[in-house]
Amino acid sequence: MIKELINKENLNRAYLKVYRNRGASGVDGMEVHELSRHFGHYGEQYALQIASGTYYPSAIKGIEIPKSNGKTRLLGVPTVVDRVFQQALHQVLEPLFEKDFHAYSFGFRPQRNTHQALAKSLSEINSGRKYIVDIDLKSFFDEVRHDVLLNLIHDKVRCPLTLKLLRKFLRAPIEINGSLHKRSKGVPQGSPLSPLLSNILLNELDKELEKRGHEFVRYADDFSIYLRSKPAAKRVGNSIFKFLRDKLDLPINREKSGLRTPYNFNLLGYGFVPTYKKGERGRYQFVVEKSKWQVLKQKLKYLTKKTVPASFDERIQRINRLIRGWTNYFKLANIQAKLKQLDEWLRNRLRYCIWHYWKKPERKRKNLIRLGIEQGQAYAWSRTNMGGWAVAQSPILGTTITVSRLKQRGYLSLLDYYKKVKHH
Repeated sequence: MIKELINKENLNRAYLKVYRNRGASGVDGMEVHELSRHFGHYGEQYALQIASGTYYPSAIKGIEIPKSNGKTRLLGVPTVVDRVFQQALHQVLEPLFEKDFHAYSFGFRPQRNTHQALAKSLSEINSGRKYIVDIDLKSFFDEVRHDVLLNLIHDKVRCPLTLKLLRKFLRAPIEINGSLHKRSKGVPQGSPLSPLLSNILLNELDKELEKRGHEFVRYADDFSIYLRSKPAAKRVGNSIFKFLRDKLDLPINREKSGLRTPYNFNLLGYGFVPTYKKGERGRYQFVVEKSKWQVLKQKLKYLTKKTVPASFDERIQRINRLIRGWTNYFKLANIQAKLKQLDEWLRNRLRYCIWHYWKKPERKRKNLIRLGIEQGQAYAWSRTNMGGWAVAQSPILGTTITVSRLKQRGYLSLLDYYKKVKHH
């Protein structure tokens, strides 16, 4: 297997993947764009070291990023060189394990995605399994035991050099605020290997759930089990808790885990509400989780902040990128009414930006006249004492900086784009 790993074609694929993903530099400060030249000089030397078992990874750079709940998550960023070899290792390991992964595991797998996981969840709820065991693994990526994981991999990988390299990647120390810390457990988020390794470990959970005949959905370390009665859900929740604790040595976050019904259950940013369509009584449909609306609005607010240094066209491009990404992800939900409201608010934010760009009263007067306002009215509005936000919401800008004029400048309506992707 080590020969497959250092095969030129495999390494080239790994290099391209790392290059396209970009990402931060590691402890050595080397950037992704420097990789090509670096491998031109040292590539053969690295390959020889890996083939002989003398390659040693660099320390991982620990970066704390804020979470929505005010806490932080520790990311482990390997050097770009180590990322290439980790990706190369991922590419030779994945085909061995992928064929044995469960159909209800949807995270970080080829031809699998969040929308499939959500469709499976909704299907189970609408089939009558309305009692949901929702389990959150406590700091999963920090808690994975190396010996448990390596034993599972050893069952399929008999190449000692490949296992030795994997062990070195797992054990590489992490640098936090200038200090090195040894690691005897954990698979740092930020590594090309971590998604595959998490699936290898949690596939043991999938097999256990299948053996017991349960319907479930797993997306990486986020998983839920669907049952028809409350007593059954309680019983299953307790037994799975023991399995995770005793067999996989994984602690559960008790605060975030529990027995749910569709009303208080969220999955991958989506919530569930009853549908009131004729003939669909007792069925549920998707809505967007409240916090996701808040995050979207905060991002749009920042992009339309008058003090952010950007031309109007640059703002529009950034807003459109955000709208496309967010809407494509949440297109499964029924959100037309909320998008219509958000569109109106966003258009007023854009009008506010334009009013601010005009700055001087005389420029405002001339622009209003160009947009069809009578001279006397244009003069009065250009000298108004009203605040910019109040003017943006007034008829004077609503009837001049119209939706069609904004669209001519590239504005993308949330509602229009949602309707477009919804019907594809």
